[in-house]
Amino acid sequence: MDGVRLIQQEIIRNPKGNIYHFIKNNDKEFKEFGECYFSFVNNGETKGWKKHNKMILNIVVPIGEIKFVIYNPKTKFFFEVNLSSDNYKKLTILPGLWVAFKGLSKVNMLSNLASINHDPSESENLELFKINYNW
Repeated sequence: MDGVRLIQQEIIRNPKGNIYHFIKNNDKEFKEFGECYFSFVNNGETKGWKKHNKMILNIVVPIGEIKFVIYNPKTKFFFEVNLSSDNYKKLTILPGLWVAFKGLSKVNMLSNLASINHDPSESENLELFKINYNW
């Protein structure tokens, strides 16, 4: 889907605890740094729909499993992917696309390295039923 990139991330195996790479300043997806945060998603709960008008999202899921659904309102196309420590990839989402996600494990955590600081005026929210998707 235009505006979405899914990139396999490096995992360095270590008997004392694995290292999960996230993003480097020379990655193609890295544009600028605004903020980085962690968000927990309760098992069975769905967050979204949200569309950013300026912010680029760079998301990984190091704990649990989260299903992401991205919707392009221009093409009416859905992109779906489940991310986890077993399917450790970086999901980059450009502005203008709607995103929602659902926690699939007992404990689920994502990290987002955003291109700009949080600004409620640059994003839009919709209730889940406003975009026809069968969760």
